Formats: sequence, C-alpha cells, structure tokens
Amino acid sequence: MHNLFFFFQAKAKSKATEEAGQSLVDIIINSGPMGIVIFGILLVLSVLALYIFIERWLTIKKAGKVDDQFINNIRAAVQAGNIEGAKALCATTNTPTSRMVEKGIMRIGKPLKDIDAAIENVGNLEIFKLEKNLSTLASIAGAAPMIGFLGTVTGMILAFYTMSSEDNVSPTVLAGGIYQALLTTAFGLFVGIVAFVGYNLLVANVEKVVFKMERTTMEFMDLLQEPTA
Repeated sequence: MHNLFFFFQAKAKSKATEEAGQSLVDIIINSGPMGIVIFGILLVLSVLALYIFIERWLTIKKAGKVDDQFINNIRAAVQAGNIEGAKALCATTNTPTSRMVEKGIMRIGKPLKDIDAAIENVGNLEIFKLEKNLSTLASIAGAAPMIGFLGTVTGMILAFYTMSSEDNVSPTVLAGGIYQALLTTAFGLFVGIVAFVGYNLLVANVEKVVFKMERTTMEFMDLLQEPTA
C-alpha cells in the first residue's frame, strides 16, 4: 500500500511536469503573431551569439599561442644573416605576431621608421581580424533585452485588450498576455546577459593577444638596433 501511494504520487508529478511543458509551448504558440515573431527573433539571436562566441574564442586562443622561443630563433637567424630562414620560420608559425615580424624582416635594410610603420600597419589589420563580429555580439547584448521588453509591451496590450473585450474577465483569460510579457522579458534578459558576458570575455582575450603582439614586435625592433659583431 505504501509503495502504491508513492507510485501514484510520482505519476502525478510526472503529469504535472508534462502539462507545464505543454502549457509553455501553448503560450508561445497562442501568444499571437507578434509574440511568435519576438520569440523567434530572440531564439535566432541566442544561436547567433553562441556561434560568434565559440568561433571567436577558438580563433583568439589560437592567435595568442606564441612560442616563447620564437623571437630567439628569429634573432639567431637574423644575426647569422639567414633572412630566408627567418621568413620561413614566420611562415610556418602562422600567428598575427609572426606575420608582423615577417613584414619587418621583409623591410630589413630600409630605415627603422619605415620598418616600424610597416609592422604597425600589419598589426592594425590583424587586430581588425581578431575583433571580427565582436560588434555584432555587443549589438545582440544590447538589442535582446529591448526586444524582450517589446514582448512585454505587446503582451500587456494583449492582456488589456482581452480585458476590455470580455464580459467576464478571469485570470485564465488574462494569463496568455501576462505569460507572454513575462517570458519574453526573461528570455530577452537571459540572451542579453549571456551575450554581454561573452563579449567582455572576448575583448579581454583580444587585449592579451595585442599585448603579446606589441611585446614581440618591440623585441624585434630592438634586435634590428643591436650592434653587429
């Protein structure tokens, strides 16, 4: 008898959970064209934000992997007069830092000011590549909560319209509009917060990569100014 009681209790909880899940889907479907559009937009923004974050995270992490011996190997090759070997080392490393150093090696023999300008131009281009789509992620972080609030407004409009058009107003009649208002706000805030945190993490990692780029290029410029033996 005791086991039978727990069996029916578990079945009741399972049924309640299933009904809750179905009611959530029903609320979205029955929220009207505007509600469905808002939920759809927020879903697309959430997927786009996740894609941008993962793609940029992997790209920036790869760009920040610089061998500590890279500049030492470049120094040894340049001091030995093996310019082609230094270029080959940069080509095989394939990082923003190596491409900046490679441009400097290709300008060896010209004034240091020209070499520094060439390296800086490549560096600006590499930073632009690293920051690709970050502005989009920032826009999602700002737009998602606003779109959620738009759902709140349309949901409340729907609730008050229902209230004005019905003779007998009950909580059940108003539930659809109020649920739409609350769900779109929560979903919009969630997407916006996740996108905002992701954006700041990526910006922090870009700054770390830029620091490594500047440090390595400064060491390379110091190398060119070292007196030859």
